[in-house]
Amino acid sequence: MTYDKTRLSPSVVSRLQEVVGRDGLLTDMAELDGFVIDWRKNFRGPTDAVLLPRNTSQVADLVRLCAELNLPVIPQGGNTGQSGASVPLKDQQCNVIINLSRMNQIREIDRANQSVTVDAGVVLQTLQETAKNNGLYFPLSMGAEGTCQIGGNLSTNAGGTAVLRYGNAREMVLGLEVVLPNGDVWDGLRSLRKDNTGFDLKALFMGAEGTLGIITAASLKLFAQPIEKAVAWVAVPSLQHATNLLSRFRGEFESRLSAFEYVSREQLDLVTQHVAGQADPLPDKSAGYLLIELSDSIETGTLDAMLQKTLAQAMEDDQVNNALVATSHAHAMKFWKIRHSVSQANRAHGVSLNHDVAVPTSAVPAFVESATAKVKNSFPKAHVVIVAHLGDGNVHFLAIFPQSFWDSLKDPKAYAMQVRQLVYDTAQEFKGTFSAEHGIGQSLTSELVRYKSSVEVGLMRQIKAAIDPLGIMNPGKVLSQN
Repeated sequence: MTYDKTRLSPSVVSRLQEVVGRDGLLTDMAELDGFVIDWRKNFRGPTDAVLLPRNTSQVADLVRLCAELNLPVIPQGGNTGQSGASVPLKDQQCNVIINLSRMNQIREIDRANQSVTVDAGVVLQTLQETAKNNGLYFPLSMGAEGTCQIGGNLSTNAGGTAVLRYGNAREMVLGLEVVLPNGDVWDGLRSLRKDNTGFDLKALFMGAEGTLGIITAASLKLFAQPIEKAVAWVAVPSLQHATNLLSRFRGEFESRLSAFEYVSREQLDLVTQHVAGQADPLPDKSAGYLLIELSDSIETGTLDAMLQKTLAQAMEDDQVNNALVATSHAHAMKFWKIRHSVSQANRAHGVSLNHDVAVPTSAVPAFVESATAKVKNSFPKAHVVIVAHLGDGNVHFLAIFPQSFWDSLKDPKAYAMQVRQLVYDTAQEFKGTFSAEHGIGQSLTSELVRYKSSVEVGLMRQIKAAIDPLGIMNPGKVLSQN
């Protein structure tokens, strides 16, 4: 931090406090520390106040006041994002963070309509548990689900491990409530499956990362609770074999296929090396591994047998080296624990550059082979590991460098940019994207301009200018200020 007290005038502090109360306004620098740095400690920037509203009316009053004062606003949820969208820029002038953690009410659950309406500050895991307690299911799931919040999930269009069957976060949304940059409230909290009445306004705010307004509530789809599951840890000879196996599973199981996660041998080695209690589930080493989950909302008693039969046939066809089907829920959770431990392992191993790319599923093996060869050739200190949501072509291509090597670099930031550009250029060659589920935030604004057409970026800027003409809503995120 470059200062030790708020830059807001006493009169502005007083007006903000009138809206949220004394306990809803933080200006002491010691109190602000946890709000101004992201969870990975990659992004940090100063703020002059953290505001903690309790309802939509307070958010609207705060934003209206900020618009009057031309005071930048950084919307924030659980602050678990990957791209720095929820913390201020390091050189940002006077600003405030509006953190929605106190807005954490389940407003309504409609079992017949299979929908739920929630405040934006509801923690994802709380929503999952609420749905389960009502005999229903909310499928969005990720490693940060114990702390991330629904508003942030929707603002970043979060992905997670259930995209294959249920889609990204935006596909689970029926309606939104949004405070606009002028303080107006758009009440779009409809719980309709069909509403063909003009522009789909809610789509504008999902994936906008708080640059067009603040999502304060959402109406979300719920689904039938999975009653029966079958989970397997599968060793495959190559990533191409894994892709071929995916086609087989899609043909045989269709909507019952709920997860198809790939972990490279190199990644599994890091998990067993750095995460206590984690071990290789199979005795022999293979090039890669799949975590496959089938689920059904009807109790058939046949999923395990069907999974074992398909894997046995795949082994006969040399698509699979070995496989282990979970014998209990606890056993299955051990497999999932490996998958959810990759970030912890990679951070422990060194400086990890995570490239969140996507290419057509059919192109994943060729992309990984090409990108790996290029990175190893140009950056020989890189240790490449792969984790992929293979069913939707989302590849987390990680180049991990020894901490000692990284510390010896004269310009680590420039070096990282060279690595990233090489990987992103390769994804582009395979008709892919440089951000599949992590968003743009403040880390990838230059890539947005580099890889998007001028027409597309121009349209985005026009929308931003129309909705936020003062430019106060999360400035410098997604779209650069240049």
